[in-house]
Amino acid sequence: MTDADTTLESVDILQILRYLPHRYPFLLVDRIINIRGDASCVGIKNVTINEPQFMGHFPEQPVMPGVLLIEAMAQTAGVIAIRAQQGEQERPRLVYFMTIDNAKFRKPVTPGDRVEFHMTRTAKKRNIGWYSGRALVDGVLVCEAQISAMMGAG
Repeated sequence: MTDADTTLESVDILQILRYLPHRYPFLLVDRIINIRGDASCVGIKNVTINEPQFMGHFPEQPVMPGVLLIEAMAQTAGVIAIRAQQGEQERPRLVYFMTIDNAKFRKPVTPGDRVEFHMTRTAKKRNIGWYSGRALVDGVLVCEAQISAMMGAG
């Protein structure tokens, strides 16, 4: 079977709400597509002007804070890590952010942008996963980082 023969899965916002404890205004992913188990996926964030961070960052020239882009990467990876666990009762409800390495911010993200968080697992040991992430807007790299997270009981 080739990659072209594989049907990739997706997760909508209602399913994301079942996997993550985050809620508005801190839930930063609207949909996850192209899921390959817990190995890779693409998270989608539709950036809108009515989000609370834009009242102060910056009122006359709104820019999505870089730390929120990194958090959205972590949430995207967290969903596929939790989702990959076996049974519904066995799934952890919390994923703890552990490290951020090599974070680079290449271009501002502004209201109206659709950000894609391309996450790839690079290593896994017991309940810890390491991921490489790239955030793109219209195919242009805006942010990148390596992160790790630990799954815990919820």
